[in-house]
Amino acid sequence: MAASSASFSVTLTAKTLTITSHTPHFRFKPSPLRIFLQSTRKPITLRTNAYIPIQCLFTGLVEEIGTVKKLGESPNGGFDLQLNAKTVLDGVSLGDSIAVNGTCLTVTEFDQIASDFTVGVAPETLRKTSLLELEPGSPVNLERALTPLSRMGGHFVQGHVDGTGEIVSMIPEGDSLWVKIRVEKKELLKYIVPKGFIAVDGTSLTVVDVFDDEGCFNFMLVAYTQNKIVVPMKKIGQKVNLEVDVLGKHVERLLSSGFVPSIAPNSLWSSSQEQ
Repeated sequence: MAASSASFSVTLTAKTLTITSHTPHFRFKPSPLRIFLQSTRKPITLRTNAYIPIQCLFTGLVEEIGTVKKLGESPNGGFDLQLNAKTVLDGVSLGDSIAVNGTCLTVTEFDQIASDFTVGVAPETLRKTSLLELEPGSPVNLERALTPLSRMGGHFVQGHVDGTGEIVSMIPEGDSLWVKIRVEKKELLKYIVPKGFIAVDGTSLTVVDVFDDEGCFNFMLVAYTQNKIVVPMKKIGQKVNLEVDVLGKHVERLLSSGFVPSIAPNSLWSSSQEQ
């Protein structure tokens, strides 16, 4: 005998009674990436205070909006993400780093004629980022890693996503747009400060206000930026990748290790007198 409803399925046999809870996602259909991650059935291992060396660097200034072309499992057990793009393919080589919605990924294949490239995505990357919601046709922010001769117009972005946030509101003001984000990992709020930098889906933005009681922060997008990034294309409730300013994390690490800046008392006295 079996009975089912929108919330529960009940299976009754001669020896056992099994009740399984289902939580349907009403706003968005499951992405192939989400289905893939569920099929891996591997435990999530969280690494706290782990040191990740800087392997590449970005500015947070999006070069173009690409489109997800194809998704599929790779032979090595990960997931291949194929994207349509033009600008970021200029001078591309195998092994290059390209930020996809702020996530540093490695180019494994590219085709200049077809205007596409492929990156590999590991299960752990899917667990920690909003890439889990991607599907064919999804727009994504793209930026190539910096070269020694690149102009530094944004801030230091590593492409190492610290966590995700949820869009809670989008309110127009003139031709600008206020966007409010709820941070899913509340401990990230201590690194987010008014007028400070943050990367949202890989876009370098300036924080306007931080709402500690709500676990939120907001920023404003001018008309030009709205047409160059993917955040305005998203809906209320969708996720975004967040990377806080790495300088704040370095300062915290130094202070927690007992580092105290040494300043000569005489120099402090001299400075105060000169003022």
